[in-house]
This record gives sequence, C-alpha cells and structure tokens, in this order.
Amino acid sequence: MDILHLVDRLEALLNEGRRPPLTKGVLLDEQRLWDVIDQMRIAIPEEVKRAKRINQERERIIAQAHEESERIIEQARERAREMISDHALAQEAQNRAGEVIDRAKDEAENIRADADDYVLQVLSDLDNNLTKTLSVVRNGLTKLQGEHARGTRAHPNSSDGS
Repeated sequence: MDILHLVDRLEALLNEGRRPPLTKGVLLDEQRLWDVIDQMRIAIPEEVKRAKRINQERERIIAQAHEESERIIEQARERAREMISDHALAQEAQNRAGEVIDRAKDEAENIRADADDYVLQVLSDLDNNLTKTLSVVRNGLTKLQGEHARGTRAHPNSSDGS
C-alpha cells in the first residue's frame, strides 16, 4: 500500500473524530488509528525494498552497459585484425577501432551517468516522501498525545476515554 495513501487515511481519521462540547479535544477510534499505523510500518519497508530493487536495476544496467562496451570493443578488435592484411587498411582499421572503443567507452559512461542520475532522483524522491510522511505521523502523534493528556487531566475520573 502506498505510504501517502496511508497518510491520507490517518488524516481522514483525524477529521472524522468527534469533538466533545466545550473542549478542544477530539475523540478518535483508537483501533482504526493503530490499524493505519501498523499498515504504515508494513508499507515503509516495502518502499525501502522498492528503492533496493531500483538500485539493483541500476547495477544491472551498469553491468549490461559494461558487457555491451566489452562486446563492442572485442568486435572492434576483431575487425581491426581482419583489416591488417593491407598496410593502408591496417592504419584505417586501427583508427576506426580506436574511435569505436572511444565511442563505446563514452556510451557506457553516459549509460552509467544516466543510471546514477535516475537512481539518485528516485532515492531523493523516496527520501522526501518518507521524511514528509514521518513528519505527518509525528505531528499527528504529538497532537493526539497532547489532546489525550489534556483530556485525561480534564476528566481524571474517566478511564474509558468517552
């Protein structure tokens, strides 16, 4: 389940709470709140797993780019060996092989850089989302604890929260 959806559900529970007359407190369904918090505890590790999968995909792309560059380099070397039969062709083959190798290295580096940028962006977005979510949860808990504490002080004989 998406963490932002769970934050929305937590906010909806706060909005659904009843306000007793002449108080600033809110009566909330504690079990429903705990259910959402439990779901958040499950969802956050899923978000982390997703980030790990993205990182693994990045590593796979880099490995694939490396293999492709090695394949291109080997093809260039093979082509160079075939062209060595004639001196003029040999010189041309060496030049072209160097260009292919340089182009393959540049392409591999570009693929690595793009993969790094993509992973950095995804992980940054995930970090921002998790930070915002954690802030919302902490603010909600702080507010609920404060209201609960004020409610307990206002009604010391009441033990069931109603």
